[in-house]
Amino acid sequence: MKQRIAQIALVVDDYDDAIAFYTQKLNFTLVEDTRLSETKRWVRVAAPGSTDFCLLLAQATNEEQKSRIGNQTGGRVFLYLYTDDFWRDYNNLVAKSIKIIREPSEEAYGKVAVFEDLYGNLWDMIEPK
Repeated sequence: MKQRIAQIALVVDDYDDAIAFYTQKLNFTLVEDTRLSETKRWVRVAAPGSTDFCLLLAQATNEEQKSRIGNQTGGRVFLYLYTDDFWRDYNNLVAKSIKIIREPSEEAYGKVAVFEDLYGNLWDMIEPK
């Protein structure tokens, strides 16, 4: 048996704002944007060079879902973005005014910095050793 996680839902406030952030600020690829109904879309974005994992941008539709925007993990780092060039991507974050929560450091597993996405979700950006 072979299984894999193909995507994870990320609750967002607005499809278009989320698409703009991930594609224009993080340089993700818009993989799919399919209208399913008057208010629902199937929107997937992927990190540059990634072919087997996507974020499914899911627009909140009720108050409970809206309460989770930016805090899907109770304030812990939620997503981990691996890179092959830490300083290239870190400098991109700074140039695009993305909020850095924890400045770069060298850890046993590689270079890491923590940044915040459009909604306040925390990400580790890591260049593994």
